Amino acid sequence: MSTVDAGEIRVGARLRARRLERGLTMAEVAERTGLTTGFISQLERDLTSASLSSLYRICAALEIRVGDLIDDVPGGKLIRREEQARRSLAMGDAEHLLLSSGSERRFHVTESHIPPGGSAGEELYTLPADVELVYVLRGSLDLRVRDEVHELEEGDTLTYSPRDPHTWRNPSETEAAVVLWTAVPNPYSV
Repeated sequence: MSTVDAGEIRVGARLRARRLERGLTMAEVAERTGLTTGFISQLERDLTSASLSSLYRICAALEIRVGDLIDDVPGGKLIRREEQARRSLAMGDAEHLLLSSGSERRFHVTESHIPPGGSAGEELYTLPADVELVYVLRGSLDLRVRDEVHELEEGDTLTYSPRDPHTWRNPSETEAAVVLWTAVPNPYSV
């Protein structure tokens, strides 16, 4: 079970608020998403995280976009390292720093720090963007796009359509990975 640091954006309370605004019970959200009520409860209390696929299903059930969960990220052109929003958007123990402005709709850049064995989950997910470039700054990353697994090492880049079902994981049991993701247009502003 992962917890959320004070500097991170807490999505649980936002999901709960949206669920209550729509007059839905946890059981109704669980039924619409194929997830358990217990999982929804833990997620709403920020006691656990969800895979991106699960998070997108929850947002669809609540009729919101994932970007609604992170709209208070920095909006200026200059974002100092200490101002970068730390997001706990459902990717386990990985830390995700938003490098682009939260108000930028043309593109989205994130730096992910992925612990050994960390992943986005086994379930494939999609993003509403036309193209995404992944650049491995340190360590390694296995990126699965449909049925093809790309084994990326430090310095490797891969460009793919995030509309294709995909997922990723750090295959190392001992080394953390640092990965830069650039998506066009910003999939969280759609």
